Amino acid sequence: MYRGRLERDLKIWVDKGLVDAAAAEAMLQEYDGRQTSFSAGRVLAIIAATLLGLALLLFISANWEAIPRLARLAALVAMIWAFYLGAAYLLALGRSILAAALLILGTLSFGGAMALVGQMYNMSGDELTMMIVWFASACIVAALFRSSAQVALAGFLAWTFCGFYLWDHFNDWDGLMPWVPPLMSVVLIILVRYVDAPGARHFAYLMLVGWLTWLFGQHESQNAAILFAAVGMVVFLAVSVPASPLMPVVRSAGAVPGFYAFLLASIGLFLVHAEIGGGIFSSSAWVDHRLPLILVAAATLASAVVAIALGGRDNGAVRYLAYFVFACEVLYIASETIGSIIGTAGFFLIAGLMVAFAAWVVIQLERRFSNADRQETRA
Repeated sequence: MYRGRLERDLKIWVDKGLVDAAAAEAMLQEYDGRQTSFSAGRVLAIIAATLLGLALLLFISANWEAIPRLARLAALVAMIWAFYLGAAYLLALGRSILAAALLILGTLSFGGAMALVGQMYNMSGDELTMMIVWFASACIVAALFRSSAQVALAGFLAWTFCGFYLWDHFNDWDGLMPWVPPLMSVVLIILVRYVDAPGARHFAYLMLVGWLTWLFGQHESQNAAILFAAVGMVVFLAVSVPASPLMPVVRSAGAVPGFYAFLLASIGLFLVHAEIGGGIFSSSAWVDHRLPLILVAAATLASAVVAIALGGRDNGAVRYLAYFVFACEVLYIASETIGSIIGTAGFFLIAGLMVAFAAWVVIQLERRFSNADRQETRA
């Protein structure tokens, strides 16, 4: 997507004489040469490695009983070392795509070997502990080989652990295990920066959002919902205000921190609506809780305006999320205050006018951003 836009922009600049054709071609070649740019061959190689790894593990497990115990253990260890040593050799030759595929095979083999050896020797333990060890091994390999594909695999393993744990422990907090998902997220973010694998950072942020939502379910209340929204907004301000001490780090991370922080705040505001109103679309809730809902609605609209003002110009993800939140809140206010008073026809009339007003505000903001960009270009 970005490459296509870059190519179109360069063509326009070349036609206008702003950029030389040779320079534009050199820019495209430099972008295509980056390891982080999209490569269909790289993706297909990783998919092939994953399928081959699964096929190999299934073949071994199907013939498991026919293989002597000592031979089983030796074969598993040899297979893992063969994949990792082969990846190191290919990296030395500059074959990064094939090396990434072998690393995937090695990590998948390691996980399968843990399961098969545990079954063979009747070792005690559970799936969650095995997933933690598997995730740790994937992270170590990612750091040693500086492999972005391995970071993505570690993200998948973290998601798998998080999904299994939160599903099985939806209503209970058991020891230190609930802290493992945020710890995995922190490890993933560190790996993303160390390995330079920006695409994998979404695993960490989405897992954090999911874990915090699960945490709200453990302490579901109006105060918890308010705290949820407040924390999200504070984090958004910390990564969006120009004077924030975190800005040097945030700039290197791109648009992702601001978007997920505002997403967290938006989810929190949604939960506040639900807790105060006793139901998002309950008209009786509006009668019983009119003042609190007015305050929450005002806070929601204000948060969207603040998000657009601070991050809307340079962060398209935040801008469109803020537009969506603003529009949903306008429709919610219209449905609760107008629909029950003057009937369906009046509701659609006034809701349409309010949405038209929101559209006008959005158009004015877009023009303002566009004019600011032109002024910067001229300067």
